[in-house]
Amino acid sequence: MAEGGSSVGSRTGQKKHRSFWKELPLLIGIALLLALLIKTFLVQAFSIPSDSMQNTLQRGDRVLVDKLTPWFGSEPERGEVVVFHDPGGWLDGEPTPNPNAVQKFLSFIGLMPSAEEKDLIKRTIAVAGDTVECKKGGPVKVNGKALVEPYIFPGDTPCDDQPFGPFKVPKDRIWVMGDHRQNSQDSRYHMADARGGFVPVDKVVGRAVVVAWPVNRWATLSVPDTFDQPGINAAAAVLPAAPAAMGLAGALPIVLWRRRRLTGGRTAG
Repeated sequence: MAEGGSSVGSRTGQKKHRSFWKELPLLIGIALLLALLIKTFLVQAFSIPSDSMQNTLQRGDRVLVDKLTPWFGSEPERGEVVVFHDPGGWLDGEPTPNPNAVQKFLSFIGLMPSAEEKDLIKRTIAVAGDTVECKKGGPVKVNGKALVEPYIFPGDTPCDDQPFGPFKVPKDRIWVMGDHRQNSQDSRYHMADARGGFVPVDKVVGRAVVVAWPVNRWATLSVPDTFDQPGINAAAAVLPAAPAAMGLAGALPIVLWRRRRLTGGRTAG
């Protein structure tokens, strides 16, 4: 009996583990699934194809785009660098790369920037409700506040090549411009389009938050201080208050009339 017990214990202790090579396909599958989920819901890499955002971004840079916050209803804010799908005709005539099967697969799961999607990257200058304008020789103004724009490409002017406005940004739209103003086909160059150069918010993929590659250009893409200056939100703040003020003005005569009736009734009594 002792020998039999010893034999059972020995077999239990020597339980075979699954071979690493048999587990490898499962591990790869899980990794690919996680990469796909991250690309779809969290972060996606994009490659910069042009010089329109110099010197903030250089051709060939890889940026990581936050795709999570839009899922919670967050909309682009002034000063943010955003990636958006072509609103319609902005990239007409631009050559589209022809990636091989491996590049397509890596792009699909998010391990490589997509080469086929027609996306653009620009800086959000004005959002819904804002009034935006720029006269030749002058600065860009948002709600009457002049923007100091240190991010503009050295030697460029704010808008001398294509002045615009004043325009009021419609609901669910944004006005975008490239940092390399004299080399950017941005909102200014599509004012004659059906959307007037404004980009629909639902076309925005997300906000570019960091330059991830090359390593020597690693940097976060923060919102410049010029968009935080006092008074720039004044126009937006007035809009919600206006209905309340009108309601108060309409209710005041009714309150006074009712007060007069009650006072008259007590006096007669």
